[in-house]
Amino acid sequence: MKKLYDELSHHVSKATTRKYSTSFSMGIMALGAELRPAIYAIYGFVRLADEIVDSFHGYNKRELLQRFRQQTTEALDEKISLNPIMNSFQDAVHRYKIGRDLIDQFLKSMEMDLDPVSYNKELYQEYILGSAEVVGLMCLHVFVEGDKAAYDELRPFAMKLGSAFQKVNFLRDMKDDYSVLGRTYFPNVNMEAFNNEVKCSIEQEIREEFAEALIGIRKLPASSRFGVYLAYRYYLSLFRKIRKTPAHKILNSRIRIPNSQKISLMMSSYVQYKVAIV
Repeated sequence: MKKLYDELSHHVSKATTRKYSTSFSMGIMALGAELRPAIYAIYGFVRLADEIVDSFHGYNKRELLQRFRQQTTEALDEKISLNPIMNSFQDAVHRYKIGRDLIDQFLKSMEMDLDPVSYNKELYQEYILGSAEVVGLMCLHVFVEGDKAAYDELRPFAMKLGSAFQKVNFLRDMKDDYSVLGRTYFPNVNMEAFNNEVKCSIEQEIREEFAEALIGIRKLPASSRFGVYLAYRYYLSLFRKIRKTPAHKILNSRIRIPNSQKISLMMSSYVQYKVAIV
């Protein structure tokens, strides 16, 4: 029975999420049980594409990503894939009516990572749209469970949250992005002259986006509100740690939140959630 294979596919996506991200795994566990499989599926799909462009050194990344795009189209058309992660993703796409335009925009941003890009403001915004904002919109389709009016209302807030998360990632991963992968995402920033003043201007953008995103989190359905708030609190904690770190250290180390602190954050977030959200 295909049901057994579908269950295995969701298990693989869940295991992938847990392997790669303890923070997102905790956030997903705080969602309503009925929403979790689809969010695991989205994370697994996004992670697989991201690994192609970020980690598969020594392989033909362009060919692998093109094959990944083709397999995505086939899975969506045929409503099945022999790749378990792809199979669970296509199920989520069809179940929650996730638009293919969002998937195409995401894959376009992944393709932008194949070659060094000198980012201006326009390209920077396009990359963030595809790599982060549309992923937030995929998840929003799941959170509102087909309610188009709710989706339309919450859409701009979901995009702000995705953008804030991605910009925090850029600051967190700046060392490896620049030194290992040769990438500089922030527009018109000379990495040789990256200093606290430049860092502060980037941080101001992120602070504004976090503030706007919280407005939308308050409006989410109860089944997803705490899970998204938990992810928000984790990234806010990481952002605050980055803000306290001088620019020269950002370029030479990766800022992390220890797992023990993540667990403590999860517990304290519930109290904060009751005060700030409910």
